[in-house]
Amino acid sequence: MLLAPVDDVRELAAHSRALAILQEEGLDPMIGGAYALRVHTGIWRDTKDLDLFIRKDVVDSALKALRRAGYRTEFTDPYWIAKAYSDPYFVDLIFSSGNGIAIVDELWVRRAGVARVLDRDALVVPPEEMIWSKAFIQERERFDGADIHHLLRCQGARLDWKHLLMRFEQHWEVLFAHLVTFRFAFPGEKDQVPAWVMRDLAGRVEEAEGEPARADRICRGTLLSRQQYLHETNVEGYRDAREKESPGWTGDRAFPVSYPSGE
Repeated sequence: MLLAPVDDVRELAAHSRALAILQEEGLDPMIGGAYALRVHTGIWRDTKDLDLFIRKDVVDSALKALRRAGYRTEFTDPYWIAKAYSDPYFVDLIFSSGNGIAIVDELWVRRAGVARVLDRDALVVPPEEMIWSKAFIQERERFDGADIHHLLRCQGARLDWKHLLMRFEQHWEVLFAHLVTFRFAFPGEKDQVPAWVMRDLAGRVEEAEGEPARADRICRGTLLSRQQYLHETNVEGYRDAREKESPGWTGDRAFPVSYPSGE
């Protein structure tokens, strides 16, 4: 049983109850975050919240069910996250990555394994989808690259690499960068990543070297960090890649992009 080593039983109860409510509503919540990392790697990291990944089309139903049960809810960011509070404890309901790329879809649910978490049998986010969503978290104050390395070290040889490459599609460089730094972090675990994957991605780098640079002034750094590329977008006039590459992008409310006049 994967119970978190948390002293406050009220916190565990609040998390377990929220999970049970969503399961009973048939909404297929999937355990993510620290709990999922422990399932896939055995590593425990103290956490004060519970990350539940759900499809976007069931978020409203999830919030209604939790409100009926006495949780205070908010649609924190309509692009990727909602929250439910029980006194000081809270649950994150995540339906996409913050950049709008790693959208939770039916494939997440179909590929999810089951583990005993919070005294319940629960779906757990697949390791491939964890890597996909974590790969883009490269903020100044948070970088999830080490979590990806842990997942590769423990699960690499068992991953569905064709599925993972499909997930990254046009963002394959981000995956390749994490695989290269994984080899740096764990040089003795090279075989966790199939040679054909490295050759495929290295070949794409070689092919790209023979092509001219893009003519458009676009900044894809905004897919990695919401804040650290605002100078380029707000001062230098680079276009925000999220406008083209994130489905339904309507702007970042917390860190808005405002292009120089005339753009």
